[in-house]
Amino acid sequence: MVLPELSELLPPLTDEQLSVLEADILQNGCYSPIIVNEDLVIIDGHNRMNICAKHGLPCRMAVFHFEDMLEAKQWALDTQKGRRNLNIWELGQIALKLKPDIEARAKDKMSAGGGDKKSDEARSGLVNSPNPISQKLDTRKDLAKTVGIGEQAMGRVMKINETAPETIKQALNDNEISVNKGYELTKKLQDVPEDEWESAAAAMLEADKAYKEKNAQIDQKGRIAKQICTAFEKSFLMQPTEENIRVWIDYAGIRSDMVDDMISQAEELSARYARFAEILKKIKPTDWRATDETETDDFDESQG
Repeated sequence: MVLPELSELLPPLTDEQLSVLEADILQNGCYSPIIVNEDLVIIDGHNRMNICAKHGLPCRMAVFHFEDMLEAKQWALDTQKGRRNLNIWELGQIALKLKPDIEARAKDKMSAGGGDKKSDEARSGLVNSPNPISQKLDTRKDLAKTVGIGEQAMGRVMKINETAPETIKQALNDNEISVNKGYELTKKLQDVPEDEWESAAAAMLEADKAYKEKNAQIDQKGRIAKQICTAFEKSFLMQPTEENIRVWIDYAGIRSDMVDDMISQAEELSARYARFAEILKKIKPTDWRATDETETDDFDESQG
């Protein structure tokens, strides 16, 4: 038996993940059992069950006992967390799905704590007690603990879920922004008229995307510069005398059949450095980094 609250508890697998799982089952069979409870409700293995049904393949079932549906869901989550790379937003969304079960269990425990020996007034939580039943549950802490994320992160997920426009939520679903960024953008929207939230959120997301792309370009330039600096500086450590090369061949265990390859590589490096010198000669007279003609004219070649 399939229950949507269990089959839809975790984010669906991507097409690629499903293809990999299907290929594995077709090649090796469904070697992991489908976990069900005593009512034969599937707790874990929905995708494997669907693939086996699609291809008419056999699969085994293992019956587990769970105290209640919350324990079953918690078990499924803990099992799947080890197989998937779930981010904070995804874990937070799972926690929110578990919220009704967690609150119900907490209230049951509080009610059970009162017992029949207490008055109706006491059981109703209306008396002046340190932990009345009507007191608001520490839901955020319980939800965070259930899925294994920080309490502050859970609070931010809850805030986004309650107040953020769909544009921000979709960006989180698509893993385009982090929970911290989504929370930051949601807070900024509080100063914007509500009917403008969607357009304002779209503009902020576009600005954030441009900022990330700019930083990516900067990082890429940094990597290129570092590679050239490292190669250029280390090349001067090499002293290509005949004696040094003989020492290197002996120490590195260079065989005779490898020498021709080494010669080709050395000649290629020589050509690269020659090209390097040609480019430096070409760009030396001009500062291509100048933003206008005045800056270019004022460029001091002696500093270039």
